[in-house]
Amino acid sequence: MGTVVFKDFSFKYSNLKEPTLKNINIVINSGEKVLIAGPSGSGKSTLAHCINGLIPFRYKGDIKGTVKVDDVIPQKDGIYKVSEHVGTILQDQDAQFVGLSVGEDVAFIYENNNVVQQEMFRGVDSALEQVNMLNFIKHTPQNLSGGQKQKVAIAGMLASDAPILLFDEPLANLDPASGKKAMEIINEIHKETKKTVIIIEHRIEDVLEHDFNRIIIMNNGEVAADGSPDDILSSNILPDYGLREPLYVEALKKINISILPENKISHIENSIRYKEEVLSAYKNRNIYVKNENKNKMLSIENLSFRYFKDDKYLLNDISFSINEGEILAVLGNNGAGKSTLMKIITGMQKQDKGSIRYQDKSIDKWSIKKRAEIIGYVMQNPNHMITQNMIFDEVAFGMRNFGIPEEEVKRRVEDTLKICGLHKYRKWPVSSLSYGQRKRVTIASILCMHPKILILDEPTAGQDYRNYKEFMTFVDKIKLTGVSIVMITHDMHLALEYADRAVVMSKGKVIAEDSVFNILSNKPILKQADLKSTSISSLAELYGLDSPENFLAYFVNEIKGGESND
Repeated sequence: MGTVVFKDFSFKYSNLKEPTLKNINIVINSGEKVLIAGPSGSGKSTLAHCINGLIPFRYKGDIKGTVKVDDVIPQKDGIYKVSEHVGTILQDQDAQFVGLSVGEDVAFIYENNNVVQQEMFRGVDSALEQVNMLNFIKHTPQNLSGGQKQKVAIAGMLASDAPILLFDEPLANLDPASGKKAMEIINEIHKETKKTVIIIEHRIEDVLEHDFNRIIIMNNGEVAADGSPDDILSSNILPDYGLREPLYVEALKKINISILPENKISHIENSIRYKEEVLSAYKNRNIYVKNENKNKMLSIENLSFRYFKDDKYLLNDISFSINEGEILAVLGNNGAGKSTLMKIITGMQKQDKGSIRYQDKSIDKWSIKKRAEIIGYVMQNPNHMITQNMIFDEVAFGMRNFGIPEEEVKRRVEDTLKICGLHKYRKWPVSSLSYGQRKRVTIASILCMHPKILILDEPTAGQDYRNYKEFMTFVDKIKLTGVSIVMITHDMHLALEYADRAVVMSKGKVIAEDSVFNILSNKPILKQADLKSTSISSLAELYGLDSPENFLAYFVNEIKGGESND
């Protein structure tokens, strides 16, 4: 039990002319742990839907060839029969919840299996405790943060008897420490139960820290590569298909170190063999990105917030500035208050104490609409922003509401969709896009408005590396025009490469404001904020270096192209 077999398999969605999957031949054996990766639109999520039965029962289309899940043929035997063999965590958690409370949702599988009530209660408590969500057992799932929703979904999976566990972007909405914990839980489930584990994920570095048997690379609806992690990492397969290698592998290759499969580089500790070569390239150089004195665009002064008068403050005495033409990363664990703070800045919520000033003018009494003229906000979940059926209309929606002439609307939409890698989809319905592609649609709709301050909540979540680079290259360009950019992100690579400064939040307070290199080399701050050091910091520790921030700065510069900031 726990085997998946695709044989000469193709699938075409009913509303598309070309097949999304073409001639797939894959065998996933019982007990294997497999990573499926590929650029956006490569067909990897469609492949997952074929495994868990959502194709053809939710997503209609034409099927050729066969897919078998153990002895079940999904299109013949029905989705209920498939669900006995495959447990799934969807990328879009809102589409997965069925209970009115967290406890009810986790109990759903137990109830379906007629488990006695006392045993069900024990199972629910145990599952929620494993993901640190027991205190939320009575909360409504829809009111949780994205990361908290993901934890609840994993807790529900722990109750499943299915021999195959399928995770579609399990780390997409988790902070780094929670993502590591989630992967540890998945790894533990795999070791203890010997179940087949299939993971679809963009955050390859975070996933590959935990042993995998194979990596399957999808591209243009076909299997582009299928091999062990060491085979894949020793080649250039990942960057060739628009995917990001682990940061330490990028760094080693950047200084022309030759990596062979037998070097077992998928385990970072094996990088000790390259210590002399790496340190010779590094030469203890001091490389810092200098923070120039810039004009303050927005100032947050002693801001505090709570939902109800007798509640504790969710945000407590927050102060920092956003400077003209900079990229500021806002880092911190799920529930630290980052998204709440941004809602206050945009006027969606009203602070209890403190003030917000734009170019020395108080905006405390400004309406949401007036703030929207200068502040653009892209939410974490694209489903909370999209209102139009067609992609072009969604991107044009805000400009049309502000009365911008249609000729100008068309020009801006066309230009922005090209930059965001969506131009070829401009006449598609939004419903045909993947979660990551819908995210880019919402970003495009705000960029079209030409804001002075652009707030991006997890801007690269669900995006492949090629689109990530294209989008961030554009963000770098608009920064040069004087636009201030705030990124709420769990992606430490993103913060390292593109942020001029970082603010770190924990439990509703700002606990650090510094360069990203210093912050990600500061273990007490990382621990307090549930952040995770990058693999280059791990290399510095492996090599026994005293100044990991310098090492980090040097190799990030090398990876970005060697621009010197001496």
